[in-house]
Amino acid sequence: MGTIHVKRSKEIKAKASFTVARINEIEKTTDHDVIAFTTALAEKIGPSARFVHYGLTSSDVVDTANALLLRDTCDLLLKRIDAFMEVLNVELTNSKTLHRSVETHGIHAEPTSFGLTFALWYDEMRRNRVRLLKARETVAVGKISGAVGAFAHLDPEVEERVCERLGIGFAPVSTQVIQRDRYAEFLCTLAILASSLDKFALQIRHWQRTEVREAQERFKIGQKGSSAMPHKRNPILSERICGMARVVRGYSLVGLEACRPVHERDISHSFGRAGRAAD
Repeated sequence: MGTIHVKRSKEIKAKASFTVARINEIEKTTDHDVIAFTTALAEKIGPSARFVHYGLTSSDVVDTANALLLRDTCDLLLKRIDAFMEVLNVELTNSKTLHRSVETHGIHAEPTSFGLTFALWYDEMRRNRVRLLKARETVAVGKISGAVGAFAHLDPEVEERVCERLGIGFAPVSTQVIQRDRYAEFLCTLAILASSLDKFALQIRHWQRTEVREAQERFKIGQKGSSAMPHKRNPILSERICGMARVVRGYSLVGLEACRPVHERDISHSFGRAGRAAD
């Protein structure tokens, strides 16, 4: 677009290189990760390095990179959801006449089938998949709008072209950061998804109880349930799922707290080392 001379651009592309070790060494002094990165590049590039970060603030780099990471995270989770739903689809068909007892308030109520239970889980995961697709769209958004989001040095067209090349959307309006309600939506979606898995795992734990014994986790040959009572078959996988779900739900609260920065931006929502992207 003519902002940087072609000669400078070619020099940057030819000379740009860095090592993580050097970045870490510089950061011990700067206490700022992006400055350490650009300084390491400048050592290799020379005077033309002043155009590497031209018109940008740290969050243009970090938040746009986060959009790529979160987009790819959603894609991985969607694949896992699809695989789980495929298993549930097979099981609900194979188990539609396999009876089990239903409890309400912990007391036996009416008989049903495992197939109906798996159908219920399948439908819940279908909703979770829709939620995650929406969250993916929300978080896969970058910004190249500079300090306080005012496009003081770069044309908005730069932002649009960069984000298009990266395969993500761009924020129609931003401050110095991507607005954190986007991250909160993603984390709350994960919390709902984790709560569904928590529910499923808790049901399996109930089925495996000694006095119920309607179903149990796979127990491989040689597996032991306890150092003192090796005969036990404990539902350890389901218990781990229930435990991890609590952690994910906790992250959703952190995401909600990060939605309201002081004025346009501060780093009270940051949980890394002091000074991370502190522009």
